[in-house]
Amino acid sequence: MQKEAKSSYFDMPALDVSVAFPQATPASNFPKCTSDYYQFDDLLTPEEQAVRMKVRECMEKEVAPVMTKYWEKAEFPFEVIPKLGALHIAGGTIKGYGCPGFSITGSAVSAAEVARVDASCSTFILVHSSLAMLTIGLCGSEMQKQKYLPSLAELNSIACWGLTEPDNGSDASALGTTARKVEGGWILEGQKRWIGNATFADILVIFARNTSTNQINGFIVKKDAPGLQATKIENKIGLRMVQNGDILLKKVFVPDEDRLPGVNSFQDTNKVLAVSRVMVAWQPIGITMGVYDMCHRYLKERKQFGAPLAAFQINQQKLVQMLGNIQAMILVGWRLCKLYESGKMTPGHASLGKSWITLRARETVSLGRELLGGNGILAEFLVAKAFCDLEPIYTYEGTYDINTLVTGREITGLASFKPAPLRQKSRL
Repeated sequence: MQKEAKSSYFDMPALDVSVAFPQATPASNFPKCTSDYYQFDDLLTPEEQAVRMKVRECMEKEVAPVMTKYWEKAEFPFEVIPKLGALHIAGGTIKGYGCPGFSITGSAVSAAEVARVDASCSTFILVHSSLAMLTIGLCGSEMQKQKYLPSLAELNSIACWGLTEPDNGSDASALGTTARKVEGGWILEGQKRWIGNATFADILVIFARNTSTNQINGFIVKKDAPGLQATKIENKIGLRMVQNGDILLKKVFVPDEDRLPGVNSFQDTNKVLAVSRVMVAWQPIGITMGVYDMCHRYLKERKQFGAPLAAFQINQQKLVQMLGNIQAMILVGWRLCKLYESGKMTPGHASLGKSWITLRARETVSLGRELLGGNGILAEFLVAKAFCDLEPIYTYEGTYDINTLVTGREITGLASFKPAPLRQKSRL
């Protein structure tokens, strides 16, 4: 029996979005920046302004055209690594060893400009730079800095940072991975989870509990170490380009020369987290700037009822609310940087900045999702993608709730992380 030929109506590839929806420009052609309403540039030094514009130009020209394709497939865009490396932003505030030696403000605005176009690329850089490289820079020996930092600064080699475990997320100081001293080195045993860059990192900065002292130590583990396994976590709804992994350590030997001498307790880990929390606070600032820029252009291009969407009062109100949030977020982020630079920043300052900024960002991106209507669920118009990408950022580097409690502990002097003991009978 002859098979009936299928009509060409079926099984056709999707139309290019610019053809399917010619009334608005997709994010592959990124909008100009219209979100710096209070002229934040005036608060930056000429060097910080130059870094900002250099990163913005690269992200708009090199990353914007390809980001949706990779995000949809949950694959990392290795083709952009040389372009990001050429920006010379990895290493951030580290001085020497081929690192740029930025002010923390310069490093923060570069993170925001990456996130404005793509949050996944921003997370890739922050894991590599503000966690792994910074740990080596703050806690490594001189030999370790000279050996590892120059290649990492050029993105010729990639690093990841392993603290979180399946059983220890918010309660990070209780980690269960162990380090046992043996002749010439250490044996690491345990598991890490949610580790960004894990599946392709050349070196892994791993934290483990010293079985002799019961304190947290840090180690540099090479990707080819026997007993090391890293597998990708599938089915994420946000930061889909970031290759988060499960890491298994089965009797992994680390030589003495790769133990980080400056990590001798969880407090040493907190030195790194304090800086990275500032940097992470700038990711939502960048994301919301990009969302606002996209909505601003879209509302002027898209017409309904015989007029651009920007002409309707309710849309203007939402747009202005988004813009106001962004200005406040920028100023909180900027002040956080200045407190750090003057040596006055406390853990509570950093935690309040990260938690409050991500909360306002959630509101802002949600408004943007509303403004784009049906197209607000398409990654091609950025907002849906940013809406999803913001969710893991709201949670990682300390959830909103945990960061709030860090600040609460600082302002009251009372820690409330553990639940009150259960009583068998009420006193009432």
